[in-house]
Amino acid sequence: MAQLEILAATSPVDFDYDILSCSPTLSSSLPRNEKYFANALVNGLLSPSIVHSHDTSTGYTLKNSDRHYDDEVSIPGLPPLHRGHMDVHLRNGVMNAIHLSADGEPDAEKAFFVADLSSVYRQHERWKKLLPDIEPFYAVKCNPDPYVLRLLAGLGTGFDCASNNEIKQVLDVGVSPDRIIFANPCKATSFIRSSARAGVDVMTFDNMDELHKVARVHPGAKLVVRILTDDSKSLCRLGLKFGAPLVTVPALLAKARELGLDVVGVSFHVGSGCYDANAFADAVARARAAFDMGRAAGYRFSLLDVGGGFEDATFEATALVLRDALERHFPARDRARDGIRLVAEPGRYYVAKAFSLAANIIARRAPPAAEAASVGSASAAPDSESESNAESNANANSNSNSAAGPEAGVEPEQPSVMYYINDGVYGAFNCILFDHQTPQPYVLSLNGSFHVPARVPLRASSVWGPTCDALDCVCAVVRLPATLAVGDWLAFENMGAYTVCAASQFNGFEVSRVVYTTGAGAARRRIHQAAHGAMAARMAPASPIGWAEPLPGRRSTPRRLTTRESG
Repeated sequence: MAQLEILAATSPVDFDYDILSCSPTLSSSLPRNEKYFANALVNGLLSPSIVHSHDTSTGYTLKNSDRHYDDEVSIPGLPPLHRGHMDVHLRNGVMNAIHLSADGEPDAEKAFFVADLSSVYRQHERWKKLLPDIEPFYAVKCNPDPYVLRLLAGLGTGFDCASNNEIKQVLDVGVSPDRIIFANPCKATSFIRSSARAGVDVMTFDNMDELHKVARVHPGAKLVVRILTDDSKSLCRLGLKFGAPLVTVPALLAKARELGLDVVGVSFHVGSGCYDANAFADAVARARAAFDMGRAAGYRFSLLDVGGGFEDATFEATALVLRDALERHFPARDRARDGIRLVAEPGRYYVAKAFSLAANIIARRAPPAAEAASVGSASAAPDSESESNAESNANANSNSNSAAGPEAGVEPEQPSVMYYINDGVYGAFNCILFDHQTPQPYVLSLNGSFHVPARVPLRASSVWGPTCDALDCVCAVVRLPATLAVGDWLAFENMGAYTVCAASQFNGFEVSRVVYTTGAGAARRRIHQAAHGAMAARMAPASPIGWAEPLPGRRSTPRRLTTRESG
């Protein structure tokens, strides 16, 4: 096997300043020592040698005890947290699988994720830079990974939850209930009752029935009317299911007023995976109209939730359009005068590129002609040992990405070889069916080596999942090396959003496990308790940002909101 190449750090992470600055209400209300503990929490998650561990129950294990990690962080109930470049851990996982397979370990070559938490952190810094006035409330449904939730909680984000279980997950991390918005407009009555018991007051609605349910079991709720927007430029059009047309908003507000309910603001969602930034401009204009309707109904709204739909590739353009639209319809001076708070519900933006998946080729089908071509290609393949690994991987990525469409003037090839991997559409690749994604593989290992020749002959192929269902197709056509064989590994990038959270165990195949790393940056060490999240509950203020105060004329009774202490 080729010598493992250690890649240099690309973006060291330094937390020497107040990480809670994304949320002015949180940052300003915390005493200095509490800010320190919040910073310590995140550094505990993103720092080496807090607690050494070699737990083999999750992630990958290393066969040779001399090759264990001396920089693991152990948090009870969670897999070890490593540091180092994501590519290093992808390769470590492959090498470990080879060792375990040689020892006869069942399912030794199982597929696995590698999650780089420093990528989540960098996305958060990017958000604060481009949308400093909008507080992110992470959409838990996108990826409820425990390390992701802990990190974002430490960074001071809020959380967008859609069910009792999601609320419980966030509260169990130590997040205060007033940092949660129950952003599901159509909830079971029992869910509304449970949220009241948990102290989660802010929730969305878009219909009359929801108002009656809330009035019956949670009359002190702080309601947010979700309006319908144009989501035709999004991968997932949520407007087919949720959102009140503007024409219905006055009647909804009148009913809320009649029931004595407190409506505090407006929300919208342009659809998940929005690829047209102008959709946000139109939605903000509609929200302005809804605010005016609220004033006519006797409400003074104090919250605008601009929803989700943020994409990594288009974030700069979206942020520019959104800032301009907000300044046009909700100028900063007016927001300050009226006490209007801006929040958003990003999901995939934070986690999509933080996770990669490595999958083993467990089977291969090829006609005799393709078999003969493989033998010829193997004998003609150039020696790759003298080529740099970076160049090889770059070419492999380029080759695989080119399979998304035929070259100009060339008819697309029909796949001649079928490769079967040990994860599929019933597992991590459910994003193909549910999220309209088209993941493309690159070669992680070829013929027992991580060095993939830059000029390796390619052949049109297809990639399939492991189940017995013919629907389980990962890539219908993709160009892969002609010498790719059973036992080699493929990797898939951008696998952090709507993947593992919706994976099943259909046909008895386990959900792929996750290996965690803090990335290649040298983070500073902090106190032992911080790594375990002991101070998480102390990050929230004792009173929220004004939602506990009654509006003039409201019949709802004001109550004191207290910080929920962690277990």
